[in-house]
Amino acid sequence: MKQKSLRIIHCFRSPTGGVFRHIRDLAAMQNAAGHQVGVICELCEDGALEQQQFASMVPDLKLGLHRIPISRRIGLSDIGAIISTRKLLKQHQPDIVHGHGAKGGTYSRLGTIGIHKSRTLRPHRFYSPHGGSLHFDPASLAGKIMFTAERLQERITDGLIFVSAYEENTYQEKVGHPRCAYTVIRNGISKDEFTPVTPEPDAADFLFTGMMRDLKGPDLFIRALAELNKTAKANNQPVASGAMIGDGPQKQSYQALAAQLGLENHIRFYPAMPVREALRHGHIFVLPSRAESLPYIVLEVLAAQRSIIATDVGGLAEIFGADSNALCKPDAGAIAVRMREVLAFPARYQETMPDTLLLRSRFSRENMAHAVEQFYCIN
Repeated sequence: MKQKSLRIIHCFRSPTGGVFRHIRDLAAMQNAAGHQVGVICELCEDGALEQQQFASMVPDLKLGLHRIPISRRIGLSDIGAIISTRKLLKQHQPDIVHGHGAKGGTYSRLGTIGIHKSRTLRPHRFYSPHGGSLHFDPASLAGKIMFTAERLQERITDGLIFVSAYEENTYQEKVGHPRCAYTVIRNGISKDEFTPVTPEPDAADFLFTGMMRDLKGPDLFIRALAELNKTAKANNQPVASGAMIGDGPQKQSYQALAAQLGLENHIRFYPAMPVREALRHGHIFVLPSRAESLPYIVLEVLAAQRSIIATDVGGLAEIFGADSNALCKPDAGAIAVRMREVLAFPARYQETMPDTLLLRSRFSRENMAHAVEQFYCIN
């Protein structure tokens, strides 16, 4: 029997990174399945990559793309943003409102209060944290406020969708056992992405690509490379090179750090670009994050059949396995040690990466979208 066509609105803050990729994929798959989809997100100055991604996304959005002012910080401006969200939801009368991240989750749920498609029907409200508020320390004042807010909003939530078992466990530890339906649906990528990407002849030894902010660890990448090269010089060995790709509020400070550590001739900085294009600029990918949930970037790099050094945070062990040699502490010294090992035996290290066929079966975009749709329909 054909599934009923749904009106679905996705709400989130920043149109960058893995959350944006997740929503673009869901919108494309949901539109292809015959649903009507719309998006509410931050009104900000987009870079060239974001403009390109929005342009490719618009044909999938029959309910439109709506940009409203959303601040990263919590403040009085959030009241206006919630009112704007509410007006849009009232106008489009969705069956499903799916909030992503702390701000998207709050706006989408509070914005539906009092909105009914009829006397008895209201939109069903779903929330995916994507890390977000779960990165806060529960002992801090900000953490206590965040987790209290998460707990209270469960009363106006029909279902929680976690992208990793790690995220679910963290929610249970910091917020409590969910008092609404919940499930784990891991991120997935398309079959087309499981093709190799060959580095350019002048590609750097190591590559970082992502948001230029401390949470993603660009400073750890720079310090690890500096430590690696310091040891190489002491042993009269060749020094290594790095490429850093991405934009963000702290990019200039990382460029200054590279110069301060004597790496101005050993690290090249590039603006944000698609992952498969970025992979041409480096041989070994490094994910030095201090916190993650289940990052798309790792799936994309592994699908391109490239080696990864990653910090053991979030749900990374769910991709690599708990005992994987690819994982290390989020510490510059530990990353430098792993860099040295990989440079010494690159082919042997590549053999330790997860099996491609297993990745395709566990992290499929089609399976992800189908599971999300099924969860919508049973709650």
